[in-house]
Formats: sequence, structure tokens, C-alpha cells
Amino acid sequence: MIDHPALRGLSNSLPVRVTMDRTIRVKIIDACGMTCTFCHNEGTPVSADNHANHTGEFGAAGRSGRVSIYLATNGARFASAPVFPDDSFSSALTRLRDVLDFNEVHLTGGEPTLHPRLPQIVAMSRSAGCKVSVTSNGENGERILPSCATAGLDHVNFSIFGTTAEELAQVQNIRYRSHSLAGRKIDALEKSISLSLDLGLGARANVVIPNHHHVRRVHQLLDKYSPQLSVRVLSSLADGEESLHAIGLLLEELQAQPTEVRLIAGTSGFRVGYQLPSGRPLFVKHIRSLRLPETCTGCRFNNDTDCHEGYYGVRLYRDPRGRFHVGVCIQRMDLCLPLEEFVASSVADEIRKLREQDYHDLTA
Repeated sequence: MIDHPALRGLSNSLPVRVTMDRTIRVKIIDACGMTCTFCHNEGTPVSADNHANHTGEFGAAGRSGRVSIYLATNGARFASAPVFPDDSFSSALTRLRDVLDFNEVHLTGGEPTLHPRLPQIVAMSRSAGCKVSVTSNGENGERILPSCATAGLDHVNFSIFGTTAEELAQVQNIRYRSHSLAGRKIDALEKSISLSLDLGLGARANVVIPNHHHVRRVHQLLDKYSPQLSVRVLSSLADGEESLHAIGLLLEELQAQPTEVRLIAGTSGFRVGYQLPSGRPLFVKHIRSLRLPETCTGCRFNNDTDCHEGYYGVRLYRDPRGRFHVGVCIQRMDLCLPLEEFVASSVADEIRKLREQDYHDLTA
């Protein structure tokens, strides 16, 4: 078992399920209709504000009002461009699948549902033999999710930044802090969630709890949506102990009882499952200290304070010239390699070995 504050005090008899990470995240588009002040944008510059910039000259803020919070220090060398369901994407997926043996493609952005060819991307990912999931803020789900379901989409992770228009407006760029706009986004999110459930898609709500002021958001979320919606509470890495204490308060108020621990070998994310008195399940997601043994050694962020994600997994990007890049850390985008270099590199082998060793350690 791993050592983490969230696991201390849990019964040793609690069931522990260990699986292996075989997921690749693909940033398919940079566009987004929100301006959240905490967005990491998968480590890349905001394309709308940097389309004319050259390598190494990216701006951290622009007219769009959007941010990429690690950009000032992560050494990003390219802006991202949309991925298309063409032969080059099919080839990239196949090569990475063969090298890393992944079986799930997780589509990210920006906001993936704004991609006009999202259903075709889903279908192409399925044809590579993979399950397909997407992370969405729900702003465009009503229009495109039905065709995605037909194409084989497995589930949608809805990122919920506010349960009311006021809450959502508070975390937007000050120039776009409009309650009417936030209200429309909340309405669109509600329709997207309801539609996902009607379509039989696995609908999951992810909500971050930075401190005790945000505890009521989860209560509102549970009251508002059907028990069919799986709710996952995420600890805030930037808020550390304060976030963990708030989650503890939430679990106490909900009278939540722990039911299981889900560890995923080869990635820093793990979950603790709980059950509410009503029988409804609730999951709390945490980050553990997992590092690539060679790549992360010597990194200036490699400490408990500065490293926010640990080794979270592999990400695939496409640049404006049509070249694919593979990254292993959104805080160290300078570690990204062109696809051709990555598949032949020692990093790919390091990732495979880490997964196997971590699985062995977690199941020993």
C-alpha cells in the first residue's frame, strides 16, 4: 500500500483494487468557451493568443482571457493545433498503441465538444481497438454527444467548476465574469449531463474542493443530479492540507463510509470509494508521489511542493505544422518529443518498466 494522508485511518481490511494504466490523453483542440483562472490547458499555450508567435516567444495572457498556468516556467516549444481523423492521426495512434500497449484514448482540449469532427475522432480511436472517453465542461454536449455515442464513445467526464451561475462566474477571467453568460454555461452543462445519461454513456462529474467554502457545492451537486451520475471529488494540489481537511469535512457531513481503494499502477492518480447512507457511491481522487525514475531525476520541480501532478501519464499533441508530439509532464513541456523520436526513445521503455514495477509493488 502507498503512504498518503487520505489513506491513513482507513481499515486495513478495506478492499484494494489494483489495475494498470493503459490510457493515452490526446489534446484534440485548443478552443474553449470558458476562461477559467486555474486552467493548465494541457501545458500548451493558448493558441488563439499565440498563433503568430514563434517557438519560445509565447505569451501567458492575451485577448482571449484564457490562461495556461504553467506556461511561464514549463518550457513549451509549440502551440497546439486541432487533431483531425485522418491517416496521420490513425498512424500516430497505432504506433503509440504498439509501443505502449494502451487500450483507452482520453480526448481532452480546450473543450473537445467544440471540435466539429469529434464523432469521427471517436470512431477512429475505436477502430484502433480502444475505449474512448472525453473530458468536457458540457458547453456543447447537446449538439454533438448523440453522434459521439453512435460512434462508440464510452464515457464523459464532466468538469464542474460551479453549480450555480455565481460560482462559475467567480472562477472566470474578470473581463468575462458575467452571470448571464455563466448561467447559459450552467444550463448547457445540465442538458449535456441529462443527455449523456439518456444515451447510456457513463457520465461522471469531477469537482475540485480547494477549501471548506466549496463543500456545499458537492451537496448541491448530489441533490441536483440523478444517482446515475457518478460523482468524483478531487483534492486541490495547490491547496494541500486545506483541501484534504475540506474533503474530510464533506465526508463527515455526508456520513460517507469507505468501501474500497482503487490504485492504478503507472500513474499518480488514485481513488478512494465511499458509500452514502442512501446507497449512492462517491469517489475521492488524489495524487500520489509517483515519478519516472530516470526522466524525473534532477528535475527542478521534483519535490513535494513544486511537482503538482507527478507522473500522470502520456499525452499526445499536434502542432500547427501537422507534427505529433508526445509529452510526459505539463510542468515540463520541454520534455516533449516528436512522435518519431519518442517511439524509439528510452523514455517509452522507461514508462513500460515503471508500469510493471509499480504494479508489482502495489500488489506485493
